[in-house]
Amino acid sequence: MTEPDPAPRARLTRDRVLQAAVELADASGIDSLTMRKLGVELGVEAMSLYNHVANKSDLLDGMIDAVVGQIELPPTGTAWRTAMDLRAHSLRRVLTRHPWATVLMDSRASPGPATLHHHEYVVGTLRDAGFSIEFAAHAFSLMDSYIYGFVLQQNNLPPDAAATAELARQITAKFASGDYPHLTEMAVEYVLQPDYSYAAEFAFGLDLILDGLERSLRS
Repeated sequence: MTEPDPAPRARLTRDRVLQAAVELADASGIDSLTMRKLGVELGVEAMSLYNHVANKSDLLDGMIDAVVGQIELPPTGTAWRTAMDLRAHSLRRVLTRHPWATVLMDSRASPGPATLHHHEYVVGTLRDAGFSIEFAAHAFSLMDSYIYGFVLQQNNLPPDAAATAELARQITAKFASGDYPHLTEMAVEYVLQPDYSYAAEFAFGLDLILDGLERSLRS
């Protein structure tokens, strides 16, 4: 009996290379990503990848641009505060899915079209709302510093509320009676409560930032 022909391999494209690279970085971290491993994942020799990416730096540029392209941006004309709130929450979700990208987001010297569009949207939204160019730069930096920092901290904490509560119990169990009363109070009365979620802290901090920007804009 004649064996059926194997299914044809999908044509290699830059988008396929970048998608596979993002998936490998998600699975095992950016430091473990090599052209050889990427070639194995795609079923090709590593040299074939250079038909689609110039080098490792070009690969990283493309990966970051692919990640930025996943950030949802509200329609142009959306009120600035609503737009920045929605954009911030989407950015946090994207960086949580791709934790390796956080430290690379603004470090690339050759930003791609998705990144340029994203930055143009943010600056344009702020300028249209009446922010001076200097104030828009301050606001952009402040918001992203908060978002990136929050994601970095969140990614180093236990993965869910139950694990966070267990860690808090382990830490406070080592306290002698009466030691560190404020830490004990926070753990018992806040972190160990059934509805506690560290992720919920994000909206609180973001609202404080947006409140401050709004007050400054009106002054």
